[in-house]
Amino acid sequence: MDHPAQKNHPPVSFEDISVAFSSKSDGQLRKTYWLFKVMNQSRAVNLGTFFLKLALKLHLPIKNLIRSTIFEQFCGGETISQCDSTIARLGQAGIGTILDYSVEGEETEESFAHTMDELLKSIDKAADNAHIPFCVFKISGIASSDLLEKVQRAQTLSQEEEEAFARVKQRVETLCQSAFQKDVRLFVDAEESWIQDIIDLLAYEMMEKYNQEKAIIFNTYQLYRHETFEALKAAYLKAREKGYHIGAKLVRGAYMEKERLRARENNYSSPIHTSKEAVDQDYNAAIDFCLEHLQFIAICLGTHNEYSSQYCACRMQRIGLANDDPRIWFAQLLGMSDNISFNLAKAGYNTAKYVPYGPIASVMPYLIRRAQENTAMSGQSSREYKLIKNELDRRGIGSL
Repeated sequence: MDHPAQKNHPPVSFEDISVAFSSKSDGQLRKTYWLFKVMNQSRAVNLGTFFLKLALKLHLPIKNLIRSTIFEQFCGGETISQCDSTIARLGQAGIGTILDYSVEGEETEESFAHTMDELLKSIDKAADNAHIPFCVFKISGIASSDLLEKVQRAQTLSQEEEEAFARVKQRVETLCQSAFQKDVRLFVDAEESWIQDIIDLLAYEMMEKYNQEKAIIFNTYQLYRHETFEALKAAYLKAREKGYHIGAKLVRGAYMEKERLRARENNYSSPIHTSKEAVDQDYNAAIDFCLEHLQFIAICLGTHNEYSSQYCACRMQRIGLANDDPRIWFAQLLGMSDNISFNLAKAGYNTAKYVPYGPIASVMPYLIRRAQENTAMSGQSSREYKLIKNELDRRGIGSL
């Protein structure tokens, strides 16, 4: 594989921090600096998340503190309407918003129905707003994870479970049909391996039904799993055989520690690659594969990896694709990797940010995961911290 640096004129640079932080005031930048300074210290993150969980459990009055710090950095608001200012701010920079109702861990039929209603509202919002190019949902947000695991294992379901799974399929159908009717692209998020097969099955059923003309429904491919690249190629062949388009969101993955722990506890081989190099190789190979079959595949690179983003941009340039080819998107999480998002958008690439929203207490699992991932991810928090510090120095305002 050619390294982007071998090109004389790379199509995009991620070094321009003035572009990356152009939407932040001096005060906002200082605040972000201190937040990432804390997240750059694993002990502080571990203590902080422990006390946050405890304070919420004891109903201590800390929501305003959370709202003005980590929630403000990584979330758009508690409701869809509260996300409007974030949507507009990103839109001014040419960056789209992917509304992500990030409530987790609620496992009742009532909560599933409420989540579906919220997702339908996000689809309606996207249909009326050019700055919202995609919507997204987790199947575990509208279904019991235990039920999904039981279905994946092909275990016998009780009558009650049969009825519950029928409701799951109906919810998935309702969401995908709404997206199709309103011409809104919809991501089905990836989850843990012990429920991913049934998620894939549901996603492909919806693709076959609604992706006849173009990719509306997108499945998510976690390339940190060693079988995912082959699964992507197999999905493409099946789609060609049945005459529909593949929507592919390419990510590295979000459940590595959980996957490895469960594999050890249950004495089976971990589905995760044994090295980061192998993950990177598969990820970039998946980019190549999708670009080679772009006539029937639309892709979104959900990545904070500068190399892979540059790699895709170089490949697009080499094969003569326009920067804004509608079949190719890049996406990062709100509050992270602004040097990638804002510079891609400035160079004319289709770029979007995941914008989570939901009640503060309900999105805490998401926020805690963001803090822990920033600390654990190789260099991620340090990179963010250094970029922000450099911008403060460039502006000549320091961190105080």
